[in-house]
Amino acid sequence: MPTVPTDILIAGQWRRGAGEPLDTVDPATGRVLATVSSPSAAEVCEAAEAAARAAAEPAWRDLLPHERARLLHRIGDLTEQSADELSALQTADTGKTLAETRALALSAAGTFRYLAAALETAEDTLTPSRGPYVTMSVHEPIGVVGAINPWNSPVASDAQKLAPALAAGNAVLLKPAAWTPLVSLALGRLITRALEEFRLPTALLSVLPGSGRVVGDAIVRHPLVARIGFTGGTATGRSIAAVAAQKLIPASLELGGKSPTIVRADADVEQALAGVLFGIFSSSGQSCIAGSRLFVARGIYDSFVGELVDRVRALRVGPGTDPATQVGPLVHHRHRDAVAAYVDLARSEGARVLCGGSAPEGERYRDGAYYLPTVLDGLPNTSRTCQEEIFGPVLVTLPYDDEEDLVRQANDSVYGLACGIWTRDARDAWSLARRIEAGTVWINTYKQFSASTPFSGWKDSGLGTEKGRDAIRAYQRQKSLYWGTSTAPLPWAN
Repeated sequence: MPTVPTDILIAGQWRRGAGEPLDTVDPATGRVLATVSSPSAAEVCEAAEAAARAAAEPAWRDLLPHERARLLHRIGDLTEQSADELSALQTADTGKTLAETRALALSAAGTFRYLAAALETAEDTLTPSRGPYVTMSVHEPIGVVGAINPWNSPVASDAQKLAPALAAGNAVLLKPAAWTPLVSLALGRLITRALEEFRLPTALLSVLPGSGRVVGDAIVRHPLVARIGFTGGTATGRSIAAVAAQKLIPASLELGGKSPTIVRADADVEQALAGVLFGIFSSSGQSCIAGSRLFVARGIYDSFVGELVDRVRALRVGPGTDPATQVGPLVHHRHRDAVAAYVDLARSEGARVLCGGSAPEGERYRDGAYYLPTVLDGLPNTSRTCQEEIFGPVLVTLPYDDEEDLVRQANDSVYGLACGIWTRDARDAWSLARRIEAGTVWINTYKQFSASTPFSGWKDSGLGTEKGRDAIRAYQRQKSLYWGTSTAPLPWAN
């Protein structure tokens, strides 16, 4: 494994923070990887003030868009060149497989490059004149942005906020999760290197790992932080939204999910089985868009679920460093215990555990935060198990009778993040996709992402949009300019 970073980036300087130290643990073994420092609330304030000064420096403030694009391209190159290192750190910190963490590192590089290209081609607008003047709509940086990310896919989540925020001309305070700070710190070093190469102020970025209670709250409430980008739990998102409303600042919130996956009677069964498995059990189910509620047409329910359970039992559970592993450990022992508690709740609600339902046995798994891929049935969609986000390798299966029954059940959730549909009928797929209350619907695929395609949550799954060309504009303020063209005197002249 590469060298583990322990210093943090405060106001452009790598140093030890004065806050509580953070032990980051390898979830495959339970061993402490490193003790990382965290900032105090005073150091968050220092970082915000330095960021505001850096954002106002002419070297950054006056940098033309195509020159900022060059910076983003450079960050993308450095990220790709360091993909193996970033992958190893993220696997050690999160337990994910090396194949997945490498894909996430390359996705981050692609995000920086896409936003660089979008910035190169972004245009302001000459609006239609309605009088003796020329009118123009332009966009300017917000200033200091707070970016707060979760522990499940840190490097990709970091890029989704850092790339548009920097493209827009802002400075950023990035708070990675306390459980998984290592890859964010490593990415921060790459960005610092790029800023130094371009002779730009390094205080444009601070990387401030720590608890949401101290570091996150200090970022959100600081008067110089004028926009928040948050990915995480819905309860925390509501608290951030309340603070943002009091400050009258914009906030984008990517929150929880309990996404339905739908297998119609006419589906390609092999394709659907593979897609359902991947949709819930990749990342060990620790994904906001995990397909955690499976709706299967009643006529094929027993045969489909029976075959699915056989394949779930055959999934290979192990450390993320083993190339054969399909399902790695959960991120932390505390989170594993929370997932186990939900399965116990399911049992108390009357669920049948078709497979899994416990930690795996054996010396290989003894010290890790492992939990077996689990399939449950026998519960109504109204049960807590079917309504609350578990964020682990737990799938609940439910039959449906017709499309009206399906749509009613699929939409009967406070969440609206994603959905998967498996069918051979393109016309019915279109109709059903439009009726589902979710920001993203996949048809005959799942968990595919594009930096060019907007991503948003409906209902309790979020507020605002990430990705796409408009991501840059979301980190800017719009301004209207009027240029008078009339030679006639103004009404009150003289």
